[in-house]
Amino acid sequence: MKTAEREHHIERLRRFPDELEALVSGLDEARLRGHFLAGEWSVAQNVHHLADSHLNSFIRLKLLLTEEEPTIKPYDQDAWAVTADYDLSITVSLGFLRALHTRWTALFASLSEEQWGRACLHPVNGRMTAEDLLTGYSAHCDGHIDQIQRTLAAAG
Repeated sequence: MKTAEREHHIERLRRFPDELEALVSGLDEARLRGHFLAGEWSVAQNVHHLADSHLNSFIRLKLLLTEEEPTIKPYDQDAWAVTADYDLSITVSLGFLRALHTRWTALFASLSEEQWGRACLHPVNGRMTAEDLLTGYSAHCDGHIDQIQRTLAAAG
């Protein structure tokens, strides 16, 4: 991947907390917690999931930078989405995401060419490089913005 492509994805991660907050701020509890699409999470579950998922990716990046092809642990995101901390206000996860993305993007921006090729082993997804994490989570941001927008549209 070229440097400009990496910078584009890093910038996507950098902008994401503001975009997410603009999309969900001011929503009432019914719109935050309602399940308006069959088989989809509520807006609040999406926000809390994003904090969980992006933290896991940050940790995976740190592991692959500091260990030789570590095997990383997957997690059951649907089981996590019904734990008690998902009942907290979304402001907790929005603030967490803002701080996390500041660190995450700074770390991505600091990587040398050699570090971009470092990898970890995901038991389900296989070998994943730092570059794979960057592009995957850039797309993850887009996917969840779309999911939240569809959920809010269904809410009316």
